[in-house]
Formats: sequence, structure tokens, C-alpha cells
Amino acid sequence: MSPEEIAAYSKRLETLGRCVSCNEIVNTTIRQDMRQACQYLPEGFVDLLFLDPPYNLNKAFGKKKFNKGSQEQYAAMLEAWLKSLVPLLKPTASVYICSDWNACGAIQTVAAKYFTIRNRITWEREKGRGAKTNWKNCSEDIWFCTMSDDYVFNVDAVKLKRKVIAPYTKENGDPKDWKREKKGDFRLTAPSNLWTDVTVPFWSMPENTDHPTQKPEKLLAKILLAGTHEDDMVLDPFCGSGTTLVVAKKLGRRYIGIEQDKMFCCLAEKRLEMAETDRSIQGYHDGVFWERNTNVK
Repeated sequence: MSPEEIAAYSKRLETLGRCVSCNEIVNTTIRQDMRQACQYLPEGFVDLLFLDPPYNLNKAFGKKKFNKGSQEQYAAMLEAWLKSLVPLLKPTASVYICSDWNACGAIQTVAAKYFTIRNRITWEREKGRGAKTNWKNCSEDIWFCTMSDDYVFNVDAVKLKRKVIAPYTKENGDPKDWKREKKGDFRLTAPSNLWTDVTVPFWSMPENTDHPTQKPEKLLAKILLAGTHEDDMVLDPFCGSGTTLVVAKKLGRRYIGIEQDKMFCCLAEKRLEMAETDRSIQGYHDGVFWERNTNVK
């Protein structure tokens, strides 16, 4: 990000000081504290909430630092965030809340007050250093919740394409629940709550930024395709460098992102601009998700 780019992208950012309609604020990045911004947003307009708040860790996010507290303190903070967000959700909305193992207890307790908890997704975060006195921490969780029993889950949109290791056949020799293709034998499998096919962004990937906890585009694509239809509204109140917004744009969803840090907001706007000409998502091709390290070209 050059100084000229920062100056240009800063002009696209919004800061709310009055109540706005959905049409006034759709497809924008809001640079503001999320609780301040939420009080000006309309009620009942969000189809999917992706909530990736700071974990209960000592962590710096740009110029802002988050300090680890007790489980009780973190639960109280999470509840304060949710109280600002719940009025914005449709009765049919889905909610996905990110956490690490240490925050799971607080998130489950607080989320159960406001939503129906449907599942806990665990995804392999293979990046990271080993530990000498503990197991290496290489996973994170995403809590899947809904506002009611009436919600969207497009199971066929999020199937995973895997290579067939045991090619079972019918009595006549035809494939059983798999297909022979030029690149090998593959099977479409139902999506589970254990995701081992997601790659954390690193320096050689076009989606990589300097954000310390950036989520992969493929991860967001799974969530948005499962939980929304085209033109549905997605809200990310801790949007960082804009992964949720970029994926929403690539998949034809509407979006609103909220982020306090100016640099991260500008990175989000730059990525959104790039998405106008490049709609590709690493690991998602031909309408299916491929297992990690699969060559699909």
C-alpha cells in the first residue's frame, strides 16, 4: 500500500453518524468501532453474520492492542458485541463465530443465550510454530448458529471433491459413488464439521496481506455458499483486511464490513477493487471445493 493508494482508498470509507437504510450503506467498508456503527444500522436486514472478534489473547491489530483477560471478562465482552448485533439480524439469519480452543467455553455459553447452536466446525490451521512443552496449536473453531429453525443451508453447494483411494465398483465394474476423470478418480463428499482442506494465506498467495489473523478466502466461500443465496446480505463487524467482503463480492452477495484500523480498511478496499477483475477463489473451481494441494488446472 503506497501513500497514494491509502489516500485514495480512504475516501471510499464510511463513518456513520446517523441512522441509515440498507441501500445507503450496502457494499461498503465502515471505519468505526463496531458498537458505534451498529447503532446506526437498520434492524433485521442481515442474512448472515460472520463474527471473527479478537480471541482472548495478547495480540496487536495494527495500532490497536487486545489484552487477554479472564474467561468471565471475555464472555462479558462477547455478550456486549452480540447485544449490538442481534437486532440487525433477520429471523432466518445464520451466525458463524470464530474462536480458538481457549475461548470455546465462553463462546458456547454466550451464544446459547441468543441463538440455536447447530454445530462447531474445526478447521486445520497448519501454519505455526511447534511447542516443546505442549501440543502444537494448529486448529481453530467456528460456531455455527441460527436465529431460528428457519435458516439456509445449501448442502450441495459446499461438497468437497476428493481423490478416490478405495475405488469400490458395482458388480458390472462401474464406479460406485465416484467418477473416472482425465485427472484421476474423484468422489464428491458431503461437507463435515472437520475442515482439513483450507490453506492459511501465505506470502506467495495473491490474497495474502499483513493482517495477523487473516482468514482464507476458501474458508469464507464455504460459509457464504452454505448459508446464503445470491444477493443476500452479509455482515462482518470485525472485517480486518476484508476477506469476507471480497468473497461476498466474488460470489454475488451483498456485504457490509466494519473495521477500526485505517490501513486494514484500505487493504479491504484494494482487494475489493481487485475482485472486480479476478473472481477466482483458491481451492474452489467448477462449483466444487477441492481437497488441499489438488492440481485442478
